[in-house]
Amino acid sequence: MKDLVAQLRISLTATLFLAVILCGVYPLTVWVLGQGLFSDKANGSLVKGNGKILGSRLIAQGFTSPQYFHPRPSAAGQGYDAISSGGSNLGPLSRKLVETVRQRVDEYRKENDLPLDAPVPADAVTASASGLDPHISLKNALIQAPRVARARGWSEDVVLQQIKVNAEGRDLGILGEPRVNVLMLNFALDGTPTGIKSMGND
Repeated sequence: MKDLVAQLRISLTATLFLAVILCGVYPLTVWVLGQGLFSDKANGSLVKGNGKILGSRLIAQGFTSPQYFHPRPSAAGQGYDAISSGGSNLGPLSRKLVETVRQRVDEYRKENDLPLDAPVPADAVTASASGLDPHISLKNALIQAPRVARARGWSEDVVLQQIKVNAEGRDLGILGEPRVNVLMLNFALDGTPTGIKSMGND
């Protein structure tokens, strides 16, 4: 009986000790380090302007106006819904996926004044696995540039310069492809240092 009580005491002490360390000390330490060293990233990489939170660098928004760059399609909820993040789960042999992509290709060519046989970047017509990817390929951005320039009444060179300034290289120099964050690019187009004057999604 004494051995059972001793073992029980040891078990309870270990459980209490681990609870304090893992449920208190460790999370508090991570939070303090995160806020102290990486405050922006720890708080969601939020973009602020005019005293308001306008979005996050990590989550796409559904820009549709011709004067803005458009993100890749989203299957998250009704689109770009962080609560319902996810893909369509449609496989490559799905007739619905084929028809959806075909429709997106036609719409992309039409809105960007492309020939009927012009190649279309894959990221312009397919959703990411999360449905929230804020990036598009540089090729996608360059194709959209003339439309954005026309809608704004700008020289195309001005828009191309903004793409160049906001372009991101490969992670660690080797991972992924060069890309541009649509949210940040659109904010830059609207001419404020950290954000836009209005959401501009309409």
